[in-house]
Amino acid sequence: MRLPGTAHTYRPWRIHEITRDFRLEDVWALPTPGGPDDLPHLVGQIANGGGAKTAISSPVYRGLFAIRWMLGRLLGWDKDGTGIDAQVPTLRDRLPADLREGPRGPDSQSLPFTSVYQLHDEWAAEIVNRTVHAVMHISWVPDKADGYRGQMAVLVKPNGRFGILYMAAIKPFRYLGVYPALFRAMGRKWQASAGERAAG
Repeated sequence: MRLPGTAHTYRPWRIHEITRDFRLEDVWALPTPGGPDDLPHLVGQIANGGGAKTAISSPVYRGLFAIRWMLGRLLGWDKDGTGIDAQVPTLRDRLPADLREGPRGPDSQSLPFTSVYQLHDEWAAEIVNRTVHAVMHISWVPDKADGYRGQMAVLVKPNGRFGILYMAAIKPFRYLGVYPALFRAMGRKWQASAGERAAG
């Protein structure tokens, strides 16, 4: 379920300290109900491809990403020398000392994101290419059923006019194809691993 921006902005997340020049693009409630200490399980699932790998079975998801990677190859969006440090500094350079010295968190094995930091209730990872510098912020929030669930915010800083146009062009495809397939798969994976979390 898509949420209003205030679902992210009104909470005192540490990510706010280092993304003042980013725009909040999306906020989503994730289908991952759990207890107060379950964020590490969700981070592990995302980093290990749980959800993304399953979502690939959706023809819409598969087709959209095939087009995206094809365009990336043709236009050089993702080639070496267009990522973090080559084009813009990593957000880790902006971290205050306590976050820089704390746990970094895992890099994603299925998505081209690099971890920035991880805390008890939030994890941030970033991606940079010729179109955008983006942050995926995964947090763990109370829900209305006296439990907890995951929440995902996407923050972006487009790279110039082309980046702005690119983000506008892909917006309907993200909402209609990418996010629904990804979140359905994420929810199925989360439910399937409920026994492992309880045992752990």
